[in-house]
Amino acid sequence: MTVAEKTNLISIIILNYNTFEMTCDCIQSVIDKTKNTNYEIIVVDNASSNCNPDNFLIRFPQINLVKSDVNLGFSKGNNLGIENSEGSVILLLNSDTILINDAISECFNRLIKEDEIGIITCKLLFPNGDIQHQCRPFDTISLNLTERLRIHKLWSIEKRSRRLLGGYFDHKTEMICDRIWGTFFMFKKEILNSFPKNKLSDQFFMYGEDNEWCYQLRRYTNKKILYLPTAEVTHIMGGSKFNKSESPEKLAIINQNKKKYMSEYYGSFKTKVLFFLQGIKP
Repeated sequence: MTVAEKTNLISIIILNYNTFEMTCDCIQSVIDKTKNTNYEIIVVDNASSNCNPDNFLIRFPQINLVKSDVNLGFSKGNNLGIENSEGSVILLLNSDTILINDAISECFNRLIKEDEIGIITCKLLFPNGDIQHQCRPFDTISLNLTERLRIHKLWSIEKRSRRLLGGYFDHKTEMICDRIWGTFFMFKKEILNSFPKNKLSDQFFMYGEDNEWCYQLRRYTNKKILYLPTAEVTHIMGGSKFNKSESPEKLAIINQNKKKYMSEYYGSFKTKVLFFLQGIKP
Protein backbone atom coordinates (compact mmCIF):
# COMPACT_ATOMS: atom_id res chain seq x y z
CA MET A 1 0.00 0.00 0.00
CA THR A 2 1.36 3.43 -0.97
CA VAL A 3 1.80 6.32 1.46
CA ALA A 4 -1.05 8.20 -0.23
CA GLU A 5 -3.36 5.21 0.13
CA LYS A 6 -2.51 4.85 3.82
CA THR A 7 -3.10 8.58 4.38
CA ASN A 8 -6.68 8.28 3.13
CA LEU A 9 -7.44 5.02 4.93
CA ILE A 10 -9.27 4.43 8.22
CA SER A 11 -8.42 1.27 10.11
CA ILE A 12 -11.58 0.21 11.98
CA ILE A 13 -10.75 -2.08 14.87
CA ILE A 14 -13.51 -4.16 16.42
CA LEU A 15 -12.85 -6.48 19.35
CA ASN A 16 -14.82 -9.69 19.60
CA TYR A 17 -15.21 -11.79 22.70
CA ASN A 18 -18.06 -14.29 22.55
CA THR A 19 -20.35 -11.87 20.68
CA PHE A 20 -20.26 -13.31 17.16
CA GLU A 21 -23.72 -12.25 15.97
CA MET A 22 -23.49 -8.82 17.61
CA THR A 23 -20.07 -8.23 16.04
CA CYS A 24 -21.44 -9.31 12.66
CA ASP A 25 -24.27 -6.79 13.01
CA CYS A 26 -21.69 -4.09 13.78
CA ILE A 27 -19.56 -5.03 10.76
CA GLN A 28 -22.60 -5.09 8.49
CA SER A 29 -23.65 -1.62 9.64
CA VAL A 30 -20.17 -0.30 8.80
CA ILE A 31 -20.40 -1.80 5.32
CA ASP A 32 -23.95 -0.53 4.78
CA LYS A 33 -23.43 3.03 6.04
CA THR A 34 -19.82 3.94 5.17
CA LYS A 35 -19.92 5.21 1.59
CA ASN A 36 -17.52 8.12 1.27
CA THR A 37 -14.30 6.87 2.88
CA ASN A 38 -11.75 4.16 2.26
CA TYR A 39 -11.45 1.81 5.19
CA GLU A 40 -10.27 -1.57 6.37
CA ILE A 41 -12.00 -3.61 9.06
CA ILE A 42 -9.80 -5.44 11.54
CA VAL A 43 -11.58 -7.87 13.84
CA VAL A 44 -9.50 -8.91 16.84
CA ASP A 45 -10.87 -12.07 18.42
CA ASN A 46 -9.95 -12.21 22.10
CA ALA A 47 -9.88 -16.03 22.37
CA SER A 48 -13.65 -16.48 22.12
CA SER A 49 -14.90 -19.81 23.43
CA ASN A 50 -18.41 -19.99 21.98
CA CYS A 51 -17.65 -19.73 18.26
CA ASN A 52 -14.96 -20.31 15.68
CA PRO A 53 -13.59 -16.85 14.77
CA ASP A 54 -12.86 -18.11 11.23
CA ASN A 55 -16.62 -17.85 10.69
CA PHE A 56 -16.12 -14.08 10.39
CA LEU A 57 -14.15 -14.67 7.20
CA ILE A 58 -16.92 -16.86 5.80
CA ARG A 59 -19.45 -14.07 6.27
CA PHE A 60 -17.07 -11.16 5.57
CA PRO A 61 -14.12 -12.33 3.46
CA GLN A 62 -12.92 -8.73 3.01
CA ILE A 63 -12.02 -8.19 6.67
CA ASN A 64 -8.67 -8.72 8.36
CA LEU A 65 -9.06 -11.26 11.18
CA VAL A 66 -6.50 -11.22 13.99
CA LYS A 67 -6.77 -14.10 16.46
CA SER A 68 -5.33 -13.95 19.95
CA ASP A 69 -4.61 -17.15 21.85
CA VAL A 70 -5.64 -15.49 25.11
CA ASN A 71 -8.16 -12.85 26.14
CA LEU A 72 -6.00 -9.72 26.12
CA GLY A 73 -8.69 -7.41 27.41
CA PHE A 74 -9.81 -4.14 25.84
CA SER A 75 -6.59 -2.11 25.70
CA LYS A 76 -4.15 -4.82 24.64
CA GLY A 77 -6.66 -6.21 22.18
CA ASN A 78 -6.99 -2.82 20.52
CA ASN A 79 -3.22 -2.35 20.49
CA LEU A 80 -2.93 -5.70 18.72
CA GLY A 81 -5.37 -4.43 16.11
CA ILE A 82 -3.39 -1.20 15.72
CA GLU A 83 -0.21 -3.23 15.17
CA ASN A 84 -1.94 -4.92 12.25
CA SER A 85 -3.41 -1.73 10.77
CA GLU A 86 -2.45 0.18 7.62
CA GLY A 87 -4.41 3.42 7.97
CA SER A 88 -3.26 6.81 9.16
CA VAL A 89 -6.46 7.10 11.18
CA ILE A 90 -7.66 4.54 13.73
CA LEU A 91 -11.24 3.95 14.82
CA LEU A 92 -11.79 1.81 17.89
CA LEU A 93 -15.39 0.66 17.52
CA ASN A 94 -17.22 -1.39 20.13
CA SER A 95 -18.82 -4.57 18.88
CA ASP A 96 -22.15 -3.54 20.47
CA THR A 97 -22.65 -0.58 18.14
CA ILE A 98 -24.73 -0.05 15.01
CA LEU A 99 -24.10 2.90 12.71
CA ILE A 100 -27.19 5.06 12.11
CA ASN A 101 -25.63 7.21 9.38
CA ASP A 102 -22.22 7.56 7.72
CA ALA A 103 -20.71 8.52 11.07
CA ILE A 104 -17.28 7.22 10.11
CA SER A 105 -16.93 9.44 7.04
CA GLU A 106 -18.27 12.49 8.88
CA CYS A 107 -15.78 12.09 11.71
CA PHE A 108 -12.88 11.20 9.42
CA ASN A 109 -13.37 14.21 7.15
CA ARG A 110 -13.52 16.55 10.13
CA LEU A 111 -10.53 14.95 11.86
CA ILE A 112 -8.15 15.22 8.92
CA LYS A 113 -9.13 18.83 8.20
CA GLU A 114 -8.40 20.22 11.66
CA ASP A 115 -4.84 19.92 12.86
CA GLU A 116 -5.66 20.78 16.48
CA ILE A 117 -8.03 17.79 16.79
CA GLY A 118 -6.38 14.53 17.84
CA ILE A 119 -9.46 12.48 18.77
CA ILE A 120 -13.04 12.69 17.57
CA THR A 121 -16.22 10.92 18.60
CA CYS A 122 -19.88 10.81 17.63
CA LYS A 123 -23.32 11.02 19.23
CA LEU A 124 -24.11 7.73 21.00
CA LEU A 125 -27.73 6.69 21.41
CA PHE A 126 -29.48 3.97 23.37
CA PRO A 127 -31.59 1.61 21.23
CA ASN A 128 -34.68 3.62 22.27
CA GLY A 129 -33.11 6.81 20.89
CA ASP A 130 -32.11 8.42 24.19
CA ILE A 131 -28.74 10.19 24.16
CA GLN A 132 -25.82 8.72 26.11
CA HIS A 133 -23.92 11.44 27.98
CA GLN A 134 -20.37 10.42 27.21
CA CYS A 135 -18.63 13.83 27.16
CA ARG A 136 -16.97 14.61 30.48
CA PRO A 137 -14.55 17.11 32.02
CA PHE A 138 -11.41 15.93 33.75
CA ASP A 139 -11.91 15.37 37.46
CA THR A 140 -10.69 18.40 39.40
CA ILE A 141 -11.08 19.44 43.01
CA SER A 142 -12.63 22.77 41.99
CA LEU A 143 -15.33 21.18 39.81
CA ASN A 144 -16.14 18.58 42.45
CA LEU A 145 -16.48 21.31 45.09
CA THR A 146 -18.62 23.33 42.70
CA GLU A 147 -21.13 20.49 42.44
CA ARG A 148 -20.90 19.44 46.08
CA LEU A 149 -21.55 23.00 47.31
CA ARG A 150 -24.20 23.55 44.61
CA ILE A 151 -22.31 26.56 43.27
CA HIS A 152 -23.13 25.44 39.73
CA LYS A 153 -26.79 26.26 40.45
CA LEU A 154 -25.76 29.93 40.21
CA TRP A 155 -24.27 29.43 36.75
CA SER A 156 -26.10 29.95 33.49
CA ILE A 157 -27.32 26.85 31.65
CA GLU A 158 -24.72 27.49 28.96
CA LYS A 159 -21.87 27.67 31.48
CA ARG A 160 -23.01 24.51 33.28
CA SER A 161 -23.20 22.70 29.96
CA ARG A 162 -19.74 23.82 28.87
CA ARG A 163 -17.90 23.38 32.19
CA LEU A 164 -19.55 20.30 33.69
CA LEU A 165 -20.64 18.44 30.53
CA GLY A 166 -22.10 14.98 31.33
CA GLY A 167 -25.82 15.22 32.00
CA TYR A 168 -25.68 19.04 31.98
CA PHE A 169 -24.74 18.98 28.28
CA ASP A 170 -27.54 18.02 25.90
CA HIS A 171 -25.04 16.50 23.40
CA LYS A 172 -26.82 18.19 20.51
CA THR A 173 -24.06 20.64 19.60
CA GLU A 174 -20.35 20.33 18.86
CA MET A 175 -18.14 20.44 21.91
CA ILE A 176 -14.47 20.29 22.80
CA CYS A 177 -14.32 17.98 25.81
CA ASP A 178 -11.68 16.53 28.10
CA ARG A 179 -12.61 12.87 28.00
CA ILE A 180 -14.94 10.51 26.16
CA TRP A 181 -15.83 6.84 26.10
CA GLY A 182 -13.86 4.32 24.06
CA THR A 183 -17.04 3.19 22.26
CA PHE A 184 -16.38 5.19 19.08
CA PHE A 185 -12.84 6.46 19.48
CA MET A 186 -11.30 7.83 16.29
CA PHE A 187 -7.81 9.31 16.32
CA LYS A 188 -4.83 10.16 14.17
CA LYS A 189 -2.34 7.33 14.47
CA GLU A 190 0.51 9.84 14.61
CA ILE A 191 -0.47 10.89 18.14
CA LEU A 192 0.79 7.52 19.38
CA ASN A 193 4.31 8.71 18.57
CA SER A 194 3.97 11.05 21.57
CA PHE A 195 2.61 8.40 23.94
CA PRO A 196 4.82 6.21 26.15
CA LYS A 197 5.97 3.12 24.22
CA ASN A 198 4.25 4.61 21.13
CA LYS A 199 0.95 2.92 21.93
CA LEU A 200 -2.24 3.32 23.93
CA SER A 201 -1.73 2.61 27.60
CA ASP A 202 -2.73 -0.98 28.25
CA GLN A 203 -2.11 -1.32 31.98
CA PHE A 204 -5.81 -2.09 32.58
CA PHE A 205 -7.56 -5.24 31.38
CA MET A 206 -10.93 -3.47 31.26
CA TYR A 207 -12.59 -0.21 32.41
CA GLY A 208 -10.98 3.21 32.76
CA GLU A 209 -8.57 2.82 29.87
CA ASP A 210 -10.43 5.33 27.71
CA ASN A 211 -10.16 7.94 30.47
CA GLU A 212 -6.44 7.32 30.69
CA TRP A 213 -6.02 7.66 26.92
CA CYS A 214 -7.68 11.08 27.13
CA TYR A 215 -5.35 12.07 29.95
CA GLN A 216 -2.43 10.93 27.80
CA LEU A 217 -3.60 13.10 24.91
CA ARG A 218 -3.67 16.15 27.18
CA ARG A 219 -0.33 15.35 28.83
CA TYR A 220 1.77 14.41 25.81
CA THR A 221 0.28 16.42 22.94
CA ASN A 222 -1.37 19.78 22.24
CA LYS A 223 -4.35 18.11 20.54
CA LYS A 224 -8.00 18.31 21.53
CA ILE A 225 -11.01 16.00 21.59
CA LEU A 226 -14.03 16.93 19.46
CA TYR A 227 -17.56 15.65 19.92
CA LEU A 228 -19.50 15.67 16.62
CA PRO A 229 -23.28 15.23 17.08
CA THR A 230 -24.17 14.92 13.40
CA ALA A 231 -22.47 11.51 13.35
CA GLU A 232 -24.82 9.05 15.06
CA VAL A 233 -24.33 5.52 16.38
CA THR A 234 -26.55 3.22 18.43
CA HIS A 235 -24.70 1.80 21.42
CA ILE A 236 -26.36 -1.22 22.99
CA MET A 237 -23.91 -1.20 25.95
CA GLY A 238 -22.45 -4.14 27.81
CA GLY A 239 -22.65 -6.64 25.00
CA SER A 240 -19.34 -8.35 25.55
CA LYS A 241 -19.06 -8.52 29.33
CA PHE A 242 -21.41 -6.87 31.82
CA ASN A 243 -24.90 -5.58 31.24
CA LYS A 244 -25.70 -1.90 31.51
CA SER A 245 -26.14 -1.91 35.29
CA GLU A 246 -23.17 -0.94 37.41
CA SER A 247 -22.57 -4.19 39.30
CA PRO A 248 -20.45 -4.12 42.48
CA GLU A 249 -17.80 -6.10 40.60
CA LYS A 250 -17.67 -3.56 37.80
CA LEU A 251 -17.65 -0.55 40.16
CA ALA A 252 -14.78 -2.05 42.15
CA ILE A 253 -12.70 -2.47 38.99
CA ILE A 254 -13.56 1.03 37.76
CA ASN A 255 -12.56 2.65 41.06
CA GLN A 256 -9.38 0.60 41.37
CA ASN A 257 -8.28 1.59 37.88
CA LYS A 258 -9.36 5.18 38.41
CA LYS A 259 -7.22 5.45 41.54
CA LYS A 260 -4.20 4.11 39.68
CA TYR A 261 -4.28 6.40 36.65
CA MET A 262 -5.36 9.47 38.62
CA SER A 263 -2.49 8.95 41.08
CA GLU A 264 -0.11 8.91 38.12
CA TYR A 265 -1.47 12.13 36.61
CA TYR A 266 -2.63 14.04 39.71
CA GLY A 267 -0.52 12.64 42.52
CA SER A 268 -1.59 10.63 45.56
CA PHE A 269 -2.82 13.52 47.74
CA LYS A 270 -5.04 15.16 45.12
CA THR A 271 -6.47 11.76 44.18
CA LYS A 272 -7.41 11.06 47.81
CA VAL A 273 -9.15 14.44 48.03
CA LEU A 274 -11.09 13.78 44.81
CA PHE A 275 -12.13 10.33 46.00
CA PHE A 276 -13.33 11.85 49.29
CA LEU A 277 -15.38 14.50 47.47
CA GLN A 278 -16.91 11.81 45.24
CA GLY A 279 -17.69 9.52 48.16
CA ILE A 280 -15.37 6.77 46.91
CA LYS A 281 -13.40 4.71 49.40
CA PRO A 282 -9.69 4.96 48.48
